[in-house]
Amino acid sequence: MMKPLPVFGMLLQMALSIVLPIVLPIVLQMDRAFAAPADDYPNRPITLVVPSTPGGGTDTSSRIIAPKFAENLGQAIVIANKPGVSGNIGAAFVANSAPDGYTLLTLISSHVINPHMFAKVGYDIDKDFTPISQTVTVPDVLIANKNLPVQNLAELMSYLKANPEKVNFGSAGMGSFSHLMMEFFALNAGVKMLHVPYKSTSQAFNDVLSNHVSMMVADIALANPFIKTGALKAYGVSSLGRSDIAPDIPSLSELGLKGFEANQWFGLVGPAKLPPQITEKIFNALKKTLADPELKARLAADGMTSSSNSSPQEFAGFIRSEGLKWSKIIKEAKIETEKNQ
Repeated sequence: MMKPLPVFGMLLQMALSIVLPIVLPIVLQMDRAFAAPADDYPNRPITLVVPSTPGGGTDTSSRIIAPKFAENLGQAIVIANKPGVSGNIGAAFVANSAPDGYTLLTLISSHVINPHMFAKVGYDIDKDFTPISQTVTVPDVLIANKNLPVQNLAELMSYLKANPEKVNFGSAGMGSFSHLMMEFFALNAGVKMLHVPYKSTSQAFNDVLSNHVSMMVADIALANPFIKTGALKAYGVSSLGRSDIAPDIPSLSELGLKGFEANQWFGLVGPAKLPPQITEKIFNALKKTLADPELKARLAADGMTSSSNSSPQEFAGFIRSEGLKWSKIIKEAKIETEKNQ
């Protein structure tokens, strides 16, 4: 009886001789395709999602950084403004984008606060992003309209303690960074005030200027011209040290609220599962960008400080610590949120 093995072997050889020339190039092409994102990155323009409208601090810092960043990365960077719901819309967009390095997000302070304020934000701050680096720190200044009858922080704290819940403050809205910073100040100072939420920082700021609201915290670059003319009173900056843009204004920590620090900040993240090689390329280009003296000077002119020494690991730790910090403040200040309604 003839064994079928030789016939089977011949048929197998014939099949392989037909199939391999077709399949092998496809397999090699697929292998190159999977390697390409890291090896060839970036080979097309990158979209940087800014979760705010044009003209604000987030947008301004992103547009200052983008040209030099693009130069160091070797590819064009296109800024896409996606504002809405305290930055949630832009963050959710990037969280659901492909992890290929071509869609990045300017992460902002509010992104670590929002999960503790809203029932749904459209992203998981701990799982949906790949941290790359902090980019900018922005100190605020505690201000009041010119009619508030106190001249310095010590007088202000005494006045607020003597008049609990009689002095109001404005903010960019319930749960906004400016709201929580004022609550943080109140907790540290041991005082109680009334919150007046607005739809935007500019609306609150204009009402402080026009004496409709007593106080708020504001971007130091925005407030400083009015402080210099006497239209606003300044009681201290929110950073541990003084700001280069207004070196004559002491920090709140320096004036007695020891260790008080509550800065706005921005950073760069990509979607979760961004390949390590791509993360490293982006980080190295960004680090070089943020260390550029001319760029640092441009940021400083707008009251911002570049953060050129924040590695992906350090930024990830910072994001976690900020989330814990503001979650604690929300609970201690008994701020009403969608989660506790």
